[in-house]
Amino acid sequence: MGDVLAGFQTVWEFDTDSMLIRFERGIRTPKLLQALGERRIPFEALSGVELAVGKRGTVVLRAVPRPGADPLMDAADGQLKDAYDPYRLVLPAERETLADYYAERIRESLGPEADLPAEAHLVTVPTPPLSFKAYDGKASFDGKAISFRWFWTGASSEKWKVGDQRFRIDELTGVEWRSPESRGSAGTAPREGAAKGGAAKDGTARNGIGRGSPKGGGHGHLRLLLRATENQPPGRPDQDPAAVVFGMGYGLVHQSLPFAAAVLEAVRASSPVPCAEGAPAPNRATAPRRDPADIAERIRHLGELHTAGLLTDDEFSAKKAELLAEL
Repeated sequence: MGDVLAGFQTVWEFDTDSMLIRFERGIRTPKLLQALGERRIPFEALSGVELAVGKRGTVVLRAVPRPGADPLMDAADGQLKDAYDPYRLVLPAERETLADYYAERIRESLGPEADLPAEAHLVTVPTPPLSFKAYDGKASFDGKAISFRWFWTGASSEKWKVGDQRFRIDELTGVEWRSPESRGSAGTAPREGAAKGGAAKDGTARNGIGRGSPKGGGHGHLRLLLRATENQPPGRPDQDPAAVVFGMGYGLVHQSLPFAAAVLEAVRASSPVPCAEGAPAPNRATAPRRDPADIAERIRHLGELHTAGLLTDDEFSAKKAELLAEL
């Protein structure tokens, strides 16, 4: 198309097979959109486009992503406020005719599988390394593994007992993200479902309120879904060592959601291709041995917890034996 359609805080630049969405920087632009900067959206990643009357003399043009095409939207799972939606373009009402013209052009450019879920992610997400501070710890992702380093002032005793955590991508089936700004984030049950390697969703989770949860306002969490526990009901996020909890002032949407999307993208990319019926299963590499230096650091950390009275003698001895067995 080669055209440009400029709205409030957002610009759509059209190409032959995709459109570039650019988000302006400024105090009126939500931080999530500023953090994203710009996004290239292939038309094959869309299932349609909508045009509706907006607030205060505006019209809203919204591209509709296919399920499974954009890991950011899969991770968000419908929890984003309208202002945070990266697929919305708000225009003055007098430009409705122009908006309708471009809506029709986008419809004409949709791929043949627009009505079907995407088999692979088609929209790129921020690349690692990524990190953000939650209420009870710092989450880091280097592209191969996610690390949770607990904060003394926020983490629950359950998390301190197990120590800092590191999870390889091949240990995960997906990620669950709950916004601190969505309905149900102040302790009631949020939406059911968690993004698992794309559009598939499974399981139920509830935000927990405990000693390790932020005080005041809503709170959300980011939970890693582990292969080893995928058939077990999830526990409270403030007590789950595979989750970090954040409130309105910690792990904000613009930090935690791109992080969750990057992890989801990595999980999807690492998922093995299903074998054809009757075909031999691919060889699985033996898990690498743990780094002795890492084991020593974990034992040292356990010793500090034991000295602080957070671990009993039996708990310290048992956990130390487990770590030594990994050498």
